[in-house]
Amino acid sequence: MTKTISCNFTNEGCEWSAESTRNDDDELMSKIREHILSHHKEFELNSENIENIKSHIKVTKRFWWWG
Repeated sequence: MTKTISCNFTNEGCEWSAESTRNDDDELMSKIREHILSHHKEFELNSENIENIKSHIKVTKRFWWWG
């Protein structure tokens, strides 16, 4: 499985996205946190916003022939 997220949760037209091929929430949230702190400093990372961000994470199953 792969988890992905795009930076559409800030509604600023940002085209950033991230992927975790290890199906690891911590890895993906670390990438998101790093992106927000460097590109969206006005966005507050409180518990409500973090839950909202997590709701935008998509889970995709990969088949063995796709890698």
